[in-house]
Amino acid sequence: MNTDALLMAADSALRTLWAEPHSSRPCPVPTAGAQTLLESERREAAALMRVNHVGEVCAQALYTGQALACQSRALREKLAEASREETDHLAWTLKRLRELNDRPSLLNPLWYAGAFAIGYAAGKLGGDQVSLGFVVETEHQVEAHLEGHMEQLPAGDTASRAIVAQMKADEIAHAQMAQREGAVELPAPIQGLMKAAAKVMTTVAHRI
Repeated sequence: MNTDALLMAADSALRTLWAEPHSSRPCPVPTAGAQTLLESERREAAALMRVNHVGEVCAQALYTGQALACQSRALREKLAEASREETDHLAWTLKRLRELNDRPSLLNPLWYAGAFAIGYAAGKLGGDQVSLGFVVETEHQVEAHLEGHMEQLPAGDTASRAIVAQMKADEIAHAQMAQREGAVELPAPIQGLMKAAAKVMTTVAHRI
């Protein structure tokens, strides 16, 4: 591991956690007009978008850790490309949180550290194919999680719905990329542990 790689990883962490994210694509806009939300609907929409923002913080950390341990330069570039799309999601979810007069999770540094450790360990201990397997499983879980949010978001919150729909499409594409690059399917116990960890994260981030 060289100094440049470590500096890039540190820069990614600082930008994700404390810098203002900038998207390369315009924020998705709803096709139907937004409706005024009741206070209870606003709180629920904000909690769900906070969870989605945490997911993007974790995605940045996961891809950064994987890229740091990656053996293939070509694969590292593909992970970087996926990470840039996740930066769009990071910016979009933060923007929507502010529009809903709410804040990101106070525990984002903790979520980042955990996801980075998982990404780095997957690449370092299992190699590129196992690392890609984590991408596939993570994106499949995120896809299901976003589908659930589409059902839970208030019907009148068309702005949040537009963002979540585009995020879901991007996550599907990331999983397909990893599969094309030779991802191996993770053992069922590891998939179960990932689901359990995600459950803890989403439950806590919904409130904190």
